[in-house]
Amino acid sequence: MTFVTRFAPSPTGPLHLGHAYSALLAHDMARAAGGQFLLRFEDTDLERCKPEYTAQIIDDLTWLGITWDAAPLMQSQYFDDYNQSVDLLISAGLTYPCGCSRKDIAAAMAAPQEGAPHAVYPQTCKSRSISDRGPSDAVRLHMDRACAKIPGSGMSFEETGYLKSGIHLVDKETLISEVGDIVIGRKDIQTAAYFLASALDDIRQGITHVVRGVDLFDFTQVQVLLLSLLGHTPPVYHHHMLIRDDDGKRLAKRDDARAISLYRREGASPQDIRDMVGL
Repeated sequence: MTFVTRFAPSPTGPLHLGHAYSALLAHDMARAAGGQFLLRFEDTDLERCKPEYTAQIIDDLTWLGITWDAAPLMQSQYFDDYNQSVDLLISAGLTYPCGCSRKDIAAAMAAPQEGAPHAVYPQTCKSRSISDRGPSDAVRLHMDRACAKIPGSGMSFEETGYLKSGIHLVDKETLISEVGDIVIGRKDIQTAAYFLASALDDIRQGITHVVRGVDLFDFTQVQVLLLSLLGHTPPVYHHHMLIRDDDGKRLAKRDDARAISLYRREGASPQDIRDMVGL
């Protein structure tokens, strides 16, 4: 199998050490395997994503010595394709419209919910028909119906990262009780949400191995389910450790003090960055 992987940042801020680790690791793995490394910008958040961040990310990656084997893919150019996949799931009877705001969901989740994990959508709109969808409604996956599509032989995915190495089964009970009815079509721009768009672009780019942080591991079985419902074979996954701050917290874009651009201004070399992240 040809090894094809990607780095897929959202251009909503500068790259930090955690990003550098993920990008360098994926790049190193691709080059060691004689494969391909691709770049994708997950820029569907039209309000927060900025061209200047895209340019800065490209500049920082180039400075780190990272090269990619095709022009970067911009998610914002594929809204129509994502919508077609949402429409397929709607046509299959696997969705319902949801008009709940974040405030509505928070209020509903504050009430007692016997047997329902606190983080799961409280199914306020689950009885609605998709035919009643209005322009301000999101589209949610009816997880019970979706899981009913899992064949009797089960559904699984391969993980090669040492933290989670092995074959993992997609667990219906976990998806229903702990993941719940995720949004697959966003109401703000009427396009696919992260779960679906990211998985579809892995297929679009021919990704064979997804290399990303272990904080995204729990998303994997959701994406495997969505890809399978749409007739696609999921890639192999490799979830790596996270780079954390001195207090053990995962680095985020708000950690500007650890931005690659700042280290560059202070005179650090690409090898210094590799040393900092353990590569």
